[in-house]
Amino acid sequence: MFQCQVCGSDSAHTEYVSEVFNIDGKFHLVESIPATVCDRCGEETFSRETTERIRVMLHGQQPPLRSVSLDVFSFNEAV
Repeated sequence: MFQCQVCGSDSAHTEYVSEVFNIDGKFHLVESIPATVCDRCGEETFSRETTERIRVMLHGQQPPLRSVSLDVFSFNEAV
């Protein structure tokens, strides 16, 4: 049974999400991650199996499907 760790709701649905991970200052985008998403607040939760697959993917020898350029802005630097 689901219970959101943020808002306490017990209502959720499954959807595929994208998440950016920062590992040693390098950003990695993982797409199409199956997640349980809280219907009330939108908090995304991954299963242990999914989390482990992501860990292996990002720390293993598997090359990425593609690379993209990323523009970086700092809110603190904005005038």
